[in-house]
Amino acid sequence: SYRNRCYIVSANGVIPLSIPLVKANSPQTPMRDIKISDHTSWQKVHWRAIISAYNSSPFFEYYADDFRPFYENKFQFLFDFNEQLRQLIFNLLYIQTPATYSEQYQTYNDEMTMDKRNTIHPKRKSNFEARSYYQVFADKHGFAPNMSIIDLLFNMGNESRLYL
Repeated sequence: SYRNRCYIVSANGVIPLSIPLVKANSPQTPMRDIKISDHTSWQKVHWRAIISAYNSSPFFEYYADDFRPFYENKFQFLFDFNEQLRQLIFNLLYIQTPATYSEQYQTYNDEMTMDKRNTIHPKRKSNFEARSYYQVFADKHGFAPNMSIIDLLFNMGNESRLYL
């Protein structure tokens, strides 16, 4: 799912960044208990890829120090990594919508509630069409939709919120 992966645009085209996980004991393992594997140097690989892809983008220097700790500090759980990253992105975009989390898996059986949790998935085609914005390598590869939020931030800076 997108909980442990994203895509960025490099000089060679779109590349995936995936955080390796420790296999859960059961499919019912709560999200907060999913552990990040420490058997690879994924953080160094990801940060080098981000630098290579966005070093020449207009706002890389402005945001790099905000994102660097995610690739230097150790995180035991994917939830902690994602939550801290969400908080950073919300702060950078001046989004003040609070997030709430359930203690257990919620099922939605009534007609009034639409369960959209599985609508967006990296292995399924989506009908969503993103509007284009400036990307460093667009002249070489064309506009690449559905990239990580860092693509938008590094390329559009403080205009990112207006784009969203």
